[in-house]
Amino acid sequence: MGLAYIVVALLSAAIAVFALQNNQPMSVRFLAWSVDNVPLAGAILAGLGAGLLLAIIPLSIGSWRWRSRARSLEHKVEMLEAALTSRDTALLTPRPVAPPSQITRSA
Repeated sequence: MGLAYIVVALLSAAIAVFALQNNQPMSVRFLAWSVDNVPLAGAILAGLGAGLLLAIIPLSIGSWRWRSRARSLEHKVEMLEAALTSRDTALLTPRPVAPPSQITRSA
């Protein structure tokens, strides 16, 4: 996990240096939308942010599904353990023995 943080930090530093060295104004156009005199660094960082959001959304949905499934399976395990405990308790509890019946013989 620590290696992942180091890789992310190095990539972030490289992107920041690239963005700071390329700060010429530019125009950004997308379909009918247009913005003029945007620094190249701003466009790069906005693109990076949009990419991160696009990556986070499906990952968080998948993570939510796995957590939900884990919770439901944990609930089933608890129910099964409770059922086993009650069954074992019933099997191990001695049943009362009826006193022997008194047989009388008639003569």
